[in-house]
Amino acid sequence: MDPVLLHPSYFGPVSQWVAFTKAEAVVFESEDNYQKQTYRNRMYIYDANGKLTLNIPIKHSAALGLPKKARQKYRDIQIENAFPWQLQHWRAFKASYQTSPFFEFYEDELRPLYENNFKYLLDFNYRCMEFVADSLQADWTFDQTLEYELKPEGMLDLRNLVNAKSDSGFENERYHQVFEEKQGFLKNLCILDLIFNEGPASLAYLQEQTL
Repeated sequence: MDPVLLHPSYFGPVSQWVAFTKAEAVVFESEDNYQKQTYRNRMYIYDANGKLTLNIPIKHSAALGLPKKARQKYRDIQIENAFPWQLQHWRAFKASYQTSPFFEFYEDELRPLYENNFKYLLDFNYRCMEFVADSLQADWTFDQTLEYELKPEGMLDLRNLVNAKSDSGFENERYHQVFEEKQGFLKNLCILDLIFNEGPASLAYLQEQTL
């Protein structure tokens, strides 16, 4: 089976982790240009009012002394830590998942990601995904691209799964969600939604899904 090509994400949606956990080998794209409205700096969680968007603010080109429309490599994108985004996201987790079956089980391991500042978005995202792999007890091994290829050969290109605004057609099976009785089941949320609700059963759930 060919290696699966993915983007490092802000924890990543369920669909990415279906691809990751079912792959024999994973390659992360590390040479692409940064794009907005993706899971690079965005996640969707489930709160009392339905789907909630959490975004990591980034330093735009002008703030770095670059031309206004200058393209930046993903690896060069810096987080704008002047905003209290970490506190906001942590409070959102607490409000949404405090009553979930497994939030307290993972809370102490997750909290340091929101207590320490990271300069680069890519570094932070790798740490977030490592947390997920550890929580799933999945093998955290991967390669990285050495150059950007529009149509890479010898790999299953699933980089489109990073697009937060496009419907990949992925329909994951129902699992218990905290506010499901109010709003119904919401598909393909951030992987944390699955982990906080299903805990150690999350890996088996992912491996049973079909992309």
